[in-house]
Amino acid sequence: MSSSATPAPSTGLDPAVAARLKRTADGLVPAIAQQYDTGEVLMLGWMDDEALHRTLTTGRCTYWSRSRQEYWVKGDTSGHVQHVRSVALDCDGDTLLVRVDQTGAACHTGDRTCFDADVLLTEEDARAGAAADQ
Repeated sequence: MSSSATPAPSTGLDPAVAARLKRTADGLVPAIAQQYDTGEVLMLGWMDDEALHRTLTTGRCTYWSRSRQEYWVKGDTSGHVQHVRSVALDCDGDTLLVRVDQTGAACHTGDRTCFDADVLLTEEDARAGAAADQ
């Protein structure tokens, strides 16, 4: 499949849910995975209607891989499984929040989250900046 291919349309997602989704030009919606009990933001993946349907019905996060152009279930190869606790659609219908119980690393680099390595601004820096503005 070429890199410009888009995922196949869903055959199983509830039409009322599908109608509320605002997708990118290639049919995808960003899905933020968050640890359900700590609020820790783990990663961002992409879902189309079918990936969302699979996530809702299997209890495991399924994403659309833009680089591989295929569906992937988080943890099938790594063992770092995401068990779904809840799924919510934001007020604009253009982002999903998937609250999960993460087993192991969420990031493909082996880090707990995809947001561990490149911190651009720390809380301490933000507080210092706010204090300087006063």
